[in-house]
Amino acid sequence: QVQLAESGGGLVQPGGSLRLSCAASRSIFGFNVMAWYRQAPGKQRELVARITVNDITNYADSVKGRFTISRDNAKNTVYLQMNSLKAEDTAVYYCNAYSIYSNTNYWGQGTQVTVSS
Repeated sequence: QVQLAESGGGLVQPGGSLRLSCAASRSIFGFNVMAWYRQAPGKQRELVARITVNDITNYADSVKGRFTISRDNAKNTVYLQMNSLKAEDTAVYYCNAYSIYSNTNYWGQGTQVTVSS
């Protein structure tokens, strides 16, 4: 029954910004970890950023200082603010939610981010 819906992707020039949104169909308090992953052409899916129910965050080294993950519990939404975008950030970005209780990962459909001049 859980659904994750990403939005906010698009085409942006290098140095630009985008904010991705992940809207969950239920309270995100039910997930121990919310995260953003990305998959570039020809590469494996990689973790970009994650945030726990305790508000602990982790970032990939490649995005530290540029990306910020946050959540709005009232809106059941997790965000990824992406600043100073680089061509290397081009990928499909996926929202992920993990529940320890059910030992289940949920995935959104993905949203394309393209950084190009």
